[in-house]
Amino acid sequence: MFKASAQSVPESKPSTHGSNSRASNLEYPHRLNFYDKPPLFDVTLEEFERCALDRLRVLAEIESSQARGRSWDEIKTVIGDQCKKYLPLSATSAISVDRDSERRKDHLGHFVLRLAFCRSEDLRQRFIKAESTLFRLRYETDGAEERKEFLGTRDFKWIAVSTEEKKNYREQLLAAYQGFKNDTEKENAFKVDTFYKVKWTRVPDLVRKRKVFLKAGWAYVPGREQSSIVFQEFESELEKALLMTAKSLPRLDEDTRLLPVLNNLSQGFMAGVSSDWGGSGTEAEGDKITADMIDGYAKKHFPLCMRSMHSQLMRDHHLKHFGRLDYGLFLKRLGVSLEEALIFWRKSFMGGKVSDDKFNKEYAYNIRHSYGKEGKRADYPAKNCMQLLTGSSEYGCPLVSAYAPLGLQHSDLPEILHTKKETKFHLGCTRVFELTHASCGVKKGEGVGAGETVSHPNQYALRSIELEKAKDGKGTAMDVDS
Repeated sequence: MFKASAQSVPESKPSTHGSNSRASNLEYPHRLNFYDKPPLFDVTLEEFERCALDRLRVLAEIESSQARGRSWDEIKTVIGDQCKKYLPLSATSAISVDRDSERRKDHLGHFVLRLAFCRSEDLRQRFIKAESTLFRLRYETDGAEERKEFLGTRDFKWIAVSTEEKKNYREQLLAAYQGFKNDTEKENAFKVDTFYKVKWTRVPDLVRKRKVFLKAGWAYVPGREQSSIVFQEFESELEKALLMTAKSLPRLDEDTRLLPVLNNLSQGFMAGVSSDWGGSGTEAEGDKITADMIDGYAKKHFPLCMRSMHSQLMRDHHLKHFGRLDYGLFLKRLGVSLEEALIFWRKSFMGGKVSDDKFNKEYAYNIRHSYGKEGKRADYPAKNCMQLLTGSSEYGCPLVSAYAPLGLQHSDLPEILHTKKETKFHLGCTRVFELTHASCGVKKGEGVGAGETVSHPNQYALRSIELEKAKDGKGTAMDVDS
């Protein structure tokens, strides 16, 4: 795994801005990290996976927010909440918090995900984009003094523009100086700002927005845009590191402990990593779902995956083994009792070639088994979206194979199909939920509540049922497209 070492962060050059006494006794002196050196300490396999999964939840939410067109302020709010929950990283001044423990988890999680996402160009680029966004968020929320000290530990190869040079190019520098309400405000800021020279290829975003003066291959960057140099450096270094990791990855092929974990992490990112959603079924809340209610519920409340299975069952009067298992566990979690489940499946199969005697002999046992009444009497959970997407069942997520837009307008399809093309199936399902529940007041970006994306079929169905209850309470009928 990772070898033990007394120091797990890169050696830093002495800060030119002085040192912070609060950081002098810390193993990780800074909240910000370029992840130059790998963690060199022993970890358990459980910690290895847990740190990576918590970080993955944050990165997946970043990608989801960007794909759904949230503003930067909205992203900062959503991701800030996610970080507090899964990946807290306190300021160096927060002496009452175990800062080293938080930063150790951050350090380890980043490098585990490097192993998982270095395998293809698509995964590398998605990882770089999400990690860069996370770094930018932390950079902007870091204290000014702590950020200044961190920058002083690295050589960004920028050259401070002298007062004389600034005076010589005053007109050109002012022309590229943007973001002010009036000339007076602009002039006052220009007088006190410090400019830096870097090769223009290091700040393509500023060049594209015409925020820098270019001369002889150099870009004159205002101090207020200094962060662009830092962000570009972070992305560049991370891209190089991922390519190096990809070359070393074949050495792990024989490690049967790590490869399954890494495979699950990369697949989880593609599928939209499962959240901690653990809502109870409606039965636990006092609402019984009978066999006769299932068909109506399927048309109004079920996600596409379960609605497709239900439609096939009603049409063919049969589902293959894994389809029956997935759909049966979904119904169980939703609140369908064993007795009602047996009635539903018997009735559904009787329309085909399955006699009552054959049903009792070949199918009833498996239904009772899934409810924990036979065999080892285990309480089997319903599969979440990640498990359906990465499983071997031929049913799974309909967005992966053949998309059947149930009840959607033609104008809605391009947006849904775009998420399929980019293999962001959880976002497509979330958008379907928003579109089919617009009459309940669900707006674009709200997802299944508070901006959360769909990560479990039961989460989708139960939220839909909740919306209907809320609407019924106001004396109006729910009009979910079917």
